[in-house]
Amino acid sequence: MEKNRYVLVTGGAGYIGSHTVVELMAFGFTPVVIDDFRNAESLVIDNMNRITGSEIQVIQAACQDEETLEALFKAYSFEGVIHFAADKAVGESVQNPLKYYDNNINSLLSILKMMEKYRTKSLVFSSSCSVYGNPVRGSEAIVETIERLAPESPYGNTKLICEQIIRHWIASNPRSNAVLLRYFNPIGAHRSGLIGELPQGIPNNLLPYITQTAVGIRKSLTVFGNDYQTADGTCIRDYIHVSDLAKAHVNALQWSEQQDVGTIEPFNVGTGKGTSVLEMISTFEKVTGISLQWHYGPRRAGDVQEIFANPSKIEHAFGWKAQFTVADAIRDAWNWEQNRIQHD
Repeated sequence: MEKNRYVLVTGGAGYIGSHTVVELMAFGFTPVVIDDFRNAESLVIDNMNRITGSEIQVIQAACQDEETLEALFKAYSFEGVIHFAADKAVGESVQNPLKYYDNNINSLLSILKMMEKYRTKSLVFSSSCSVYGNPVRGSEAIVETIERLAPESPYGNTKLICEQIIRHWIASNPRSNAVLLRYFNPIGAHRSGLIGELPQGIPNNLLPYITQTAVGIRKSLTVFGNDYQTADGTCIRDYIHVSDLAKAHVNALQWSEQQDVGTIEPFNVGTGKGTSVLEMISTFEKVTGISLQWHYGPRRAGDVQEIFANPSKIEHAFGWKAQFTVADAIRDAWNWEQNRIQHD
């Protein structure tokens, strides 16, 4: 009988975490989820079970609960950890930076302590393109070796600090590997329509605000700023389908398992193409046939003007490449939003 290949997924009931859990199952791993459900709902677990046809092991606790965390490491021989658990709203981090420094850094420290104690080989860390700061207008797509500016938000700075902590940890503890996945802007939902982005309260991200406006939950979409130095004056991002991103995490784990211990590598995860806010609105209207109510508002603190990935490093290392378009992601996100409304 084949041995279970256990992987701890922190924040595994969240948006990206839940999609990664589904992909782990498809690749033959056995995910174990720890999540305190501050940014998730229990229905996500039921729907992951429906998609996979399995009952996924879920523990409701924060990563900082080291007693619970240690019990998990004792119970399972984890091949690796995929660490998502973090607060992630740029705007909120500007308003409440201490919350972000407390949760994002301390959750990582708890994980690293247990990985070191139980000699877990592979860490896949959920990082962000926000570690690059605000790139100079007219520069090429972002590569991992670009000279970085200071992150524009406390959220971005926590990701940069966490990357630095992981580097120091690997240097002092060369029994493990780490992959730093710097992803750009995840959008979309699982093709089944059973899991997707589920914001708590008012969405901080563009596409769920668009879909909630389209179904009438929000009266109007605010486009934050129209005076950026871009073609249409609005911010530009590299939007990647969440299912593509989830597969990148599984590929990262597989790659890490094949490396010598002491390896640490950052990888951009994106499509290599930027899309503006107005282009997102236009594409949504074309895909769905719905006209959105929207208006311009002032710039939002912490927002970067334009950033998109050069994904060539991850494509060569993992053989990974984004398969879905922005239109695909919008279609799936709209399907998810409609399903969610019908079952509320």
